[in-house]
Amino acid sequence: MAETSLASKIRTDIPHPKNSIYSRYIKRVLDVVLSGLAIVILSPLLLTLVILELVFHGKPVFYMDKRPGKDGKIFAMYKFRSMINETERNGVHLTPAERITPFGRFLRRTSLDELGGLFNIFNGTMSIIGPRPLMVDYLPLYNQRHKYRHCVRPGLACWRIGGTDRLDTKTWTWNDQFESDIYYVENISFWLDVRMVFKTIKIVLTKSEMRTDSNRVKFDGKNLLETRTKKQIIEDEERKAEAAGNA
Repeated sequence: MAETSLASKIRTDIPHPKNSIYSRYIKRVLDVVLSGLAIVILSPLLLTLVILELVFHGKPVFYMDKRPGKDGKIFAMYKFRSMINETERNGVHLTPAERITPFGRFLRRTSLDELGGLFNIFNGTMSIIGPRPLMVDYLPLYNQRHKYRHCVRPGLACWRIGGTDRLDTKTWTWNDQFESDIYYVENISFWLDVRMVFKTIKIVLTKSEMRTDSNRVKFDGKNLLETRTKKQIIEDEERKAEAAGNA
């Protein structure tokens, strides 16, 4: 019964993307103007971050990752690096939680690492507000409803309006994130963008630990309602294995 109740939270109906003058033309103009102004005004801060990146992380300054954009088109997303490239003796990278540095945690906690996205917004691969660009590996895992999150340009943020501003895996599941994306696709407007900008500011000020710890479980197509972190899942699996061994 509990599993049926949880499954009922996952919607499968097909969304109806909103097509308006704002979504087609005005939003892009605002993105170019605002991101261009931000790059100019924040240039001293950007230069400072570049210098600190060279000191703490070395080259390259930006972390560039391939992500799916509008209509699933792949682009290079820019972020200031928050991790080092340390590997184990066999050449395999350490886990993200082991590679993130104190400076990297500061960047993530304050969302300063996201400032690299200003250049994506200016060149048209991203928008200020829109569904977060996720891993390319997730593309074949979305259900038919969630694929519609790619109807618009990805953005720096796309939050659920209302609810808590202190996010962790228990308050922000993959299902929550995808449904917020679909809500945006169906209701995109200037005022919704304004509300989401203010929501983003509030979330940044609450210093959510979800991004800082790099401990969110990856989406596998079935864990839409998962509320455990990667660490908790590993611990649960170890307990199960130990219990089975003692049986």
